[in-house]
Amino acid sequence: MTITIHRGIDQIGGCITEIASDSGTKILIDLGHNLPDGDSLAYDKYDNSEELDKLLDGVNAIFYTHPHGDHIGFEVQVAQRGIPQYIGETSKELMLLLKGHIAYTGKPQPKAEKEAFEKFSTFRDTETVKVDSTIMVTPYFVSHSAPDAYMFLIECDNRVVLHTGDFRDHGYRGGELMHTITQCVTRKEPDVLIIEGTMLNREDKRLISEEKLKCNAVGIIGKKKNVFVMCSSMDADRIASFYQAAMDKEMMFVVDGYQWKVLEKIENTLGKECGLYHFPQRRYFAKHQEEIRAASKANGFVMLVRNNYRIRKFIDTIYPELDSKKTCFIYSQFTGYIFKEHSAFQQRTFDFVHSHDWEVKYLHTSGHASKETLTEVCTKVDPKLAIIPIHREAKSEFRSLDLPQELKEKVVADTTVVEDVKIIIKR
Repeated sequence: MTITIHRGIDQIGGCITEIASDSGTKILIDLGHNLPDGDSLAYDKYDNSEELDKLLDGVNAIFYTHPHGDHIGFEVQVAQRGIPQYIGETSKELMLLLKGHIAYTGKPQPKAEKEAFEKFSTFRDTETVKVDSTIMVTPYFVSHSAPDAYMFLIECDNRVVLHTGDFRDHGYRGGELMHTITQCVTRKEPDVLIIEGTMLNREDKRLISEEKLKCNAVGIIGKKKNVFVMCSSMDADRIASFYQAAMDKEMMFVVDGYQWKVLEKIENTLGKECGLYHFPQRRYFAKHQEEIRAASKANGFVMLVRNNYRIRKFIDTIYPELDSKKTCFIYSQFTGYIFKEHSAFQQRTFDFVHSHDWEVKYLHTSGHASKETLTEVCTKVDPKLAIIPIHREAKSEFRSLDLPQELKEKVVADTTVVEDVKIIIKR
């Protein structure tokens, strides 16, 4: 078996992992774009068709841990080459909704992307996908800021690889993490652990739980009357936090048309398994404006917003009617986008957040595992041969974790051969 880290050993985002059997069967885990710097477009060598052809040569299937843009993004080109692509059922539904929404504007690329997603195969939690006689992939659900994320247990040439994807234990369903890890290692003891390390160089103090974030939201909302919230439109946990906070204070919960459809899809999929993902009291801002105005003068409202023309126009229209001292804007995404000193700073996002004289509050928690959780997972998995850290900053050091010495010695960040497993690290 050969494991090739094409990208991700020293960068967050754009991770690409290849698993190849001795007989030549190949799969990729994730194939996403590099993250952009600020408002600029990300440079990605795989936008060059010749480079993408080299990467995809001989690949039999691609498995996506979740549909964030740094894990998926070449689905059209892959579909054109006839390579099967696999993703979770809910993820496929949400991406079809997103691409259909964008395609409605008449742009040609989202239409092609939607057609590509229609051809995706799907997998289910704990149900094994057999690529051929040499490679089998079993997905296991994990908590992340994407609502339908998975780690993969990969069996190849009598060896076992556990690829964690992006995960955390502080989401609403994060408490299932160690049970999931136990399921994996009980099924097959991993020889190699490929694990994300996003938070290695970041402050753990920001890793509050979603439950704590909800409590903090209740505190903020309780002191205000009308609250605009900017968060990911597909982050089911985060939306549930603000929805529950609004219900706690008997405030109206307002969304736009696209967000309405996303929540409807989440209710019809994840909502069947967990009552947390139901939002029956939501209101659609384009149809209920008089109700919203009435609410703003009574108990108030909580409105999810995105930076588009229709929402900006609505805010501009209603804001003069609101008491600015009783109004605030909660920013609940990665703060690097709105801090001018950060390489990810986005002027357009900053301008939207500060477009009015409301008080701006920052309330966010990461979709990624803390250093303590990374340590716990490594110790629990206890792979026989190697630990390969990916999705981490270049200057981060995985051996800085409080791991037993024998596990530190198994950390691999350069090309090597461990017993019969060849590990190729590309930079």
